[in-house]
Amino acid sequence: MPNRKVNFYENNVYHVFAKSIAGYKIFDQKNDARRFLNTVLFYNAEKPESKFSLRGERKDDKINPGHSGKILKIIAYCVMPTHFHLIIEPIKPENISHYMNVVLKSYSRYFNVKHNRKGPLWESRFKSVLVETDEQLLHLTRYTHLNPVTAYLVNKPEDWNFSSYKEYLGLTEKICEFEDRLKIQPEQYAKFVNERISYQRELAKIKDLILE
Repeated sequence: MPNRKVNFYENNVYHVFAKSIAGYKIFDQKNDARRFLNTVLFYNAEKPESKFSLRGERKDDKINPGHSGKILKIIAYCVMPTHFHLIIEPIKPENISHYMNVVLKSYSRYFNVKHNRKGPLWESRFKSVLVETDEQLLHLTRYTHLNPVTAYLVNKPEDWNFSSYKEYLGLTEKICEFEDRLKIQPEQYAKFVNERISYQRELAKIKDLILE
């Protein structure tokens, strides 16, 4: 997968996402989602120590996101069965395109070996959208955290273990760095997110009808 030429800049925020090919479930087990998140963290360095795809799976396999030489800050994330969302702030913007392609390649190698398959895993190269204001960012985090609820995978966003929602509520260990961008009060944020559930589910139904 060749590097995709995308213009990233410091002090900006981007919504980065990619979908699996033909709606294939590529995160169908909890170990898969954890593996992807650890891959995201492992390669968040100017000079990673090795290839993460060569590492074995262990229950205590955690990657420290606070090492020196980071190239981006993770503001929010959600890993879904067929796609993922990352909200990032570049520290080394010139490295972001290469970083994302390495992450996708690494996970593809892991998944193909694990499931004895060959061929591409992703529908296309990753996509990115500039987030222009902090207000947009706040609403984007809500949209991201509600993805599993909108898809009827869970009834409450806190029941999905592969998003940063519980980090925003202070309920789990943090890998995200959103404090400089968003002043989150957990109770208010939970209300802000949950009051949107019905609307976002209805909007998803309308979108499906339009696409059909």
